[in-house]
Amino acid sequence: MTSITAFQSDIETIHDEKVAKQKEALKLQQQQQLEAKLKHGAGGGKKSAAPSSPVKSKIELNPPPPLDDKEEDDIVADLQTLLSLPPSPLVTSSIKAHLAPLLLRAHGELIVSLGQRRNSSKRFHAEGALSIEEIGVVGEVLALEGGAEGEKGGEEILEIVQARLKEAVAEMGGEISVLVSSSSPSPHTTLLVRLVPTSIEQIIEVRVACTGNVDSAKSTTLGVLTRGGLDDGRGKARINLFRHKHELESGRTSSVGMEILGFSPTGQPVIPSSHTSAAATEEGDSGAFVPASGTSARREKLSWDEICKRSSKVLSFIDLAGHERYLKTTIFGMTGCAPDYCILMVGSNQGLVGMAKEHLAVALALSVPLIVVLSKIDMTPPQVLEATKKQLYKILKSPGCRKTPVYVESNEDCVELAQDFVKERLCPIFCISNVTGEGLPLLRSFLNLLPTSQGGDKYEVDAPLEYSISDVFSVPFVGTVVNGVLNSGTVKTGDVVMLGPDSLGHFVSTSVKSIQRKRAPVSSAEAGQSVSFALKRVRRAAVRKGMVILAKTDESPKAVRRFEGQILVLYHNTTIAPKYQAVLHVGSIRQTVRIVSMDNPKGILRTGDRATVVFEFVGAPEFLKEGMKLLFREGKTKGLGVVTKVGI
Repeated sequence: MTSITAFQSDIETIHDEKVAKQKEALKLQQQQQLEAKLKHGAGGGKKSAAPSSPVKSKIELNPPPPLDDKEEDDIVADLQTLLSLPPSPLVTSSIKAHLAPLLLRAHGELIVSLGQRRNSSKRFHAEGALSIEEIGVVGEVLALEGGAEGEKGGEEILEIVQARLKEAVAEMGGEISVLVSSSSPSPHTTLLVRLVPTSIEQIIEVRVACTGNVDSAKSTTLGVLTRGGLDDGRGKARINLFRHKHELESGRTSSVGMEILGFSPTGQPVIPSSHTSAAATEEGDSGAFVPASGTSARREKLSWDEICKRSSKVLSFIDLAGHERYLKTTIFGMTGCAPDYCILMVGSNQGLVGMAKEHLAVALALSVPLIVVLSKIDMTPPQVLEATKKQLYKILKSPGCRKTPVYVESNEDCVELAQDFVKERLCPIFCISNVTGEGLPLLRSFLNLLPTSQGGDKYEVDAPLEYSISDVFSVPFVGTVVNGVLNSGTVKTGDVVMLGPDSLGHFVSTSVKSIQRKRAPVSSAEAGQSVSFALKRVRRAAVRKGMVILAKTDESPKAVRRFEGQILVLYHNTTIAPKYQAVLHVGSIRQTVRIVSMDNPKGILRTGDRATVVFEFVGAPEFLKEGMKLLFREGKTKGLGVVTKVGI
């Protein structure tokens, strides 16, 4: 039997190897195409009248090469020296030149710490859960110790340096806001530097899936976060999140809902004006919420395009179902919508029970960073709340999770945790109440600082276009509209693309009539963004979830019916043999597959067994790539794995 921890490590290794191999092959192909074009141009003696090839446009769109850690350290050291020099136009220009690559790497957002932070102190919560002071996951970006202003006091130096930084950022078209400021034991402050986007295309996007058991306050919490008011204790805040009549009648989510929360350049939440003052009201660092009169949640909302116009950063919440009946919908939301983070809602009065454990397992299997929110703390007796915390600690520390739970209690915790909790295998835990508002400001602050995966290693902007379809619509006077995530490349209005595969595995040529991002029209989109396309001359019946849109090339893309994968059977009550069928989830693909063969000498698989298996799609061929993670389910049977070979 193979442990899930060891298998997950092997999955990540296989995934990284396959992706690296695909990148090398792409670079080689682009280089060969470029050399062939240059050779053809030189041999012809005159310029070709044909339009520029896709290779040239992609080279022009290439961003500057990313910084490695040593280069970033050198830039930070130089920036520290520049901020300590006497002010002058040359110094300000140099500060801007050093800030630019750091902001580019962070996609227009940067957290800067100035001064000396307080010393670490040991604190424990809920049977040994560590505090952020003990872990110390983030160091100072800029530690100022006098410099040219050595005769001045620490607070004066801090004010001078902060003013210089603010002046340079303002000239770059950005805003600075103070996240944490303290004078004890020594002056220090932490600032948020965020560029103001000039168009909706440049807005930072973070996708967050919201999971949890039935009645754990998932939809209520999202309603309170996005509307700004409080709940009345009877579900008033969740009304606007429901999409179907039966959801209103039962109070249960059955579909993949979507809500957005915008943050301004200064980090303030973009919510209806009647709730703005109340949402920003805090009491110290405790996260207590002081409600003003008339701040209960109303049927009041801003349109998505209005939120985008006022925001520099947008969080897309994927509201998933908690009932066992809709588990396949929840898994599709976790795989097809490509969330950057997963919020696991746990009702303090019920603990981690039912489908919450299933959702936790799915998030861990897909390696989606986890955030835990304990809701309903206003109505939970203290002893029950303490029991829930102990249970949560025990599960998170178990060998299957290997997470260190950290209870967020201050704004400083939010700042330090938001940047490095994924790398350090930490699990932030928030205790909130949607009725009293306790803990909500801390949760908003934390969400505001979450880094995006857009522009990183996960999404390649300079690779060929690849777009996975997770939803399809038929819009009057527009035609067929698809929604999904750009996995790689860039796309502009009017681009000719390939759509497929159909039931026979063929791809058809079409063009992108228009593009919308968060229901606002845009002219282009890039890898990592979730956008909608209106397709030209395509019938609604010809498009299904799981299809892809690819860049048009001379060689037609290939769909596969059979593929090979390494799998681990997490649970099965009997044995799995050839011809066994289950529902497979790979990205936005959800289809029944049949096991054709396996490398197990006994010819059967049981719980805990690992094997290399050949799968066959029962319905239509699909577009797969080596290294993609997969999940399969059938009743209570669960398994996970990775695609190792396609087209066999």
